[in-house]
Amino acid sequence: MRVAGIDCGTNSIRLLIADADGGRLSDVVRTMEIVRLGQGVDRTGRFAPDAIARTFAATDKYASLCRRHGVESIRFAATSAARDAENRDVFLDGILERLGVPVQVLSGAQEARTSFAGAASVLAGTVDGPAIAVDLGGGSTELVLGDVSTGVKAAFSMNIGSVRMRERHLRSDPPTEQEVAAAREDIRAALDEAEEHVPLGEARELVGLAGTVTSVTARFLGLDAYDSSRVHGTRMTPEEIEKETDWFLRSPVATIRELGFMHPGRADVIGAGALVWQEVVARVGARMEEAGHRLGSAITSEHDILDGLALWAAREPQPPAVRS
Repeated sequence: MRVAGIDCGTNSIRLLIADADGGRLSDVVRTMEIVRLGQGVDRTGRFAPDAIARTFAATDKYASLCRRHGVESIRFAATSAARDAENRDVFLDGILERLGVPVQVLSGAQEARTSFAGAASVLAGTVDGPAIAVDLGGGSTELVLGDVSTGVKAAFSMNIGSVRMRERHLRSDPPTEQEVAAAREDIRAALDEAEEHVPLGEARELVGLAGTVTSVTARFLGLDAYDSSRVHGTRMTPEEIEKETDWFLRSPVATIRELGFMHPGRADVIGAGALVWQEVVARVGARMEEAGHRLGSAITSEHDILDGLALWAAREPQPPAVRS
């Protein structure tokens, strides 16, 4: 079956068109646009009209691609920003009109499980034992403890992400020490709450998902242009992650934009995302060490909630309505 998954997050909207066969996906189209749907939502509680317009324009392009490639089933998911926005009905109605399928507004727990399913679909034989998967988005960050063979054991969605932390705290370019300290305090409080739900010390592996983690990995690899085949499966030690994330946190946006692999729409928020990743790695590493297991490295996965949505579209088909 030819399926599509569309992940509409706080910062980006991504499309995967794939052929699904027995729980495996073969990519046909994988693309992304930065639309910043969650622009200002943390402060106002509402979608901005221009953010909705950008998202609708990208959805029109994705709908055209789905028709062109003969997609039989689509799952479109909205996450953190859609959970928070008071005027989300305008967004939900507009997507239904354009795409012909309803939006699944995922809870934090649903988002976490869908992300883990997408990562687990390609990590068999790569990850040994229970793993913490970290889906670091623009508005939220999901922590999932699970095993690629037995599934999810525990999950929690933290209300922190690259866009949210940038808008709350890191307003200077580059951020001041006071701004960084305030953001760290916010992130650590969220991790404290997450630990009430997810026993981090039970993990034997740490897997990082989504744009912040893959961009940090691309710089670590010294890439001039983005290459997903090289990024996927890369392992970095906690020390290497700290060095790379600190570079993003301390660098001016203009310097970050000069990176050949960097999407310009991510440059202003990746420092905030890098700080979240740095703090998550430090916390998971500390808890694993307390449990008698050293975190030797974290693995980067190119496969995440987008793959999970495509698998869902295959498992529970949802044909798009025909548009005249």
